[in-house]
Amino acid sequence: MVKDQIPAMISRIWHGWTTPENADKYEALLKEEIFVGIQNRRIRGFKGIQLLRRAMGAEIEFVTIMLFDSLDAVREFAGKDYEACVVPEKARAVLSHFDARSQHYEVRAERKG
Repeated sequence: MVKDQIPAMISRIWHGWTTPENADKYEALLKEEIFVGIQNRRIRGFKGIQLLRRAMGAEIEFVTIMLFDSLDAVREFAGKDYEACVVPEKARAVLSHFDARSQHYEVRAERKG
């Protein structure tokens, strides 16, 4: 295997926005309930999830990056229409707006320091 190459992997990227007043509440909901629920599903091929957060003027943007070993694993997570967002009602209640569709990318290289 070439040094840059990694085994095939799919990155699922999704964006959501909320108010500064709801940002900590939404982050806690993600970490304490939603991420735990995803992990507890024991989806074959699910490799992990990252949470990104940044202030954008009057809003706070959140990005989730999920890693899967195949599109079949993504489908097990999200269903047949695997690009559709998966946003529980509790999360919808505190988000101002969010992507209706997730983007999927092949992870082509990864280097660690």
